[in-house]
Amino acid sequence: MTEESEFVLESMQEAVDHAIEHMEKEFSKIRAGKASPSMLNGVIVEYYGTHVPIERTANINTPDPRQIIVQPFDKSVIHAIEKAIMAANLGFNPQNEGDLIRINVPPLTEDRRRDLVKRVKAEAEVAKVSVRNDRRNANDEAKKLKDDGTPEDEIDVLLEKIQEITNKYITKIDRLTEIKEKDVLTI
Repeated sequence: MTEESEFVLESMQEAVDHAIEHMEKEFSKIRAGKASPSMLNGVIVEYYGTHVPIERTANINTPDPRQIIVQPFDKSVIHAIEKAIMAANLGFNPQNEGDLIRINVPPLTEDRRRDLVKRVKAEAEVAKVSVRNDRRNANDEAKKLKDDGTPEDEIDVLLEKIQEITNKYITKIDRLTEIKEKDVLTI
C-alpha cells in the first residue's frame, strides 16, 4: 500500500477511536444506581470569576454506594460548588454541611432504568453514525486517490480495509452498549 493509502486508514482509525472514547465518556455519566465520582463530570463551578471543572475545586469520593462526598479545597467556594451541582440538573439534592457537600444518590426506579437504557442506546447510535461518517470520509479520500492515479487494485484493498475497520468498531459499540445496558438494569 502507498503512503497515501496508509494515511487514509490511520486518519479513519483515529476518528473512530475518538467516537468510541466520546461514547464511553457519555456512558460514564449515565449512572447505574451506584454512586461514582464520575457522576459529577461535566459540572462547571464558577471559581473566583473563572469557570472550571468541579474536580479542580474539590476532592470527590464515594464512602459508600449511595453517597458522594465533595470536599472543597477552599471552603469559601462551597456555595459556588453547591450551586453548580444544582445547576447541572443531575437529579441530585446536595446537602451543604459547612465544610463538605454530601450527595445522597437515590436508588433507581424501574421507569428511570428504562429511560437510562434509552439514553445508552441513543449514545450508541450517535457513535455508530459517527463511525459511518468516518467511513464515508475515508471512502471519499480513497476515491480522490483513485482520481490521482492510484491503481484500482490498491483502491479496492483500501476500501475493504475501511469496511473492516467500520465493522470492527460497530461490533465494539454494540458490545459496550450491551455491557452498559446490563449495568443499568442490574439492581
